Amino acid sequence: MSLSFFLAFCVLAFAYNLLVFGIYGWDKRAARNGEWRIAESTLLLLAFAGGGAGALAGQRYFRHKTRKPPFPVALPLFCILQAGCCVVAIAAPDRTGALLQKLGVS
Repeated sequence: MSLSFFLAFCVLAFAYNLLVFGIYGWDKRAARNGEWRIAESTLLLLAFAGGGAGALAGQRYFRHKTRKPPFPVALPLFCILQAGCCVVAIAAPDRTGALLQKLGVS
């Protein structure tokens, strides 16, 4: 895995998590104002698809979905799993790069 690919991946991951954070804030504002809401399944999917840190930060910062199941368990779990994937990618970049090539991503 090249350094430029790794840096691009980090920038995209940060931007995606920032987007998810903003979506949690938007949904909280909509909840307060009685407006159209984002489906819970969509919020969970965004967190699962790489936005675990942004979703968890949004949950804590906006105090949104803190008690509603499965959010209190799912968001920290997604965050831990995604952090673990990052650690594996950093610890074994050659194997990670080979796996990404097999999947056709890199």
